[in-house]
Amino acid sequence: MGARFVGIAELAEAPSVAVVVDVMRAFTVAAWAFARGAEKIVLSESLGDALALKTRHPHWAALKDGPPAAGFDMVNSPGMLRAADLRGRTVVQKTTAGTVGALAVKDAPLVLCASFVVAEATARFLRTRKSDSVTFVVTGEDGQADEDLACAEYIACRSADAQADASVFLRRAAESRAAAELAQGVRQGVHPDDVALCLELDRFPFAMVAALEDSLMVLRPHSVPAQVDDAGL
Repeated sequence: MGARFVGIAELAEAPSVAVVVDVMRAFTVAAWAFARGAEKIVLSESLGDALALKTRHPHWAALKDGPPAAGFDMVNSPGMLRAADLRGRTVVQKTTAGTVGALAVKDAPLVLCASFVVAEATARFLRTRKSDSVTFVVTGEDGQADEDLACAEYIACRSADAQADASVFLRRAAESRAAAELAQGVRQGVHPDDVALCLELDRFPFAMVAALEDSLMVLRPHSVPAQVDDAGL
């Protein structure tokens, strides 16, 4: 499998397979939302669009980056979300980088959203597809966020069925600027456990697949068997 790693601004056209990576914190939060029972996540273009969807669907839950705000039910923090009861609900998510990256490749035939907590499941999903080329979208810091690049490189290694020392990649993420900003309280809407939760490798057994549904970019969990018989695919 050929892998390339690009920032959002470098996307000239929709790739055939895109893996959009946001470790701290959009797609760690998304995975936690599914673990807490969410049925689907609608990735919103803007805060205004998120509030408009919430107005049309009052039973949906809306979340955003930063501090709490009127109209939003939650903030983009895995530490805060892990106790939420989202059984059967739809979540509307708008973040600074992750949702932007996913919407930038909405026309791609296959879009996966990923972080360390779903890394192996994402790699297994890619192995089952046997794709010739995968574009990893590094969403943070204009494509320079080392936590996202480290996660993308780790998934690329595992999707090629190569052995990889996860600790090396996790250490890069732990030493990233995003991790420091979260730990130091530079960012708002943060729980003290957020960094640790973002670095939990393979916490969840599902991949997350995004696709257009009635003009909305919708993210859903996708179960991936723990063992894949490649010979039978």
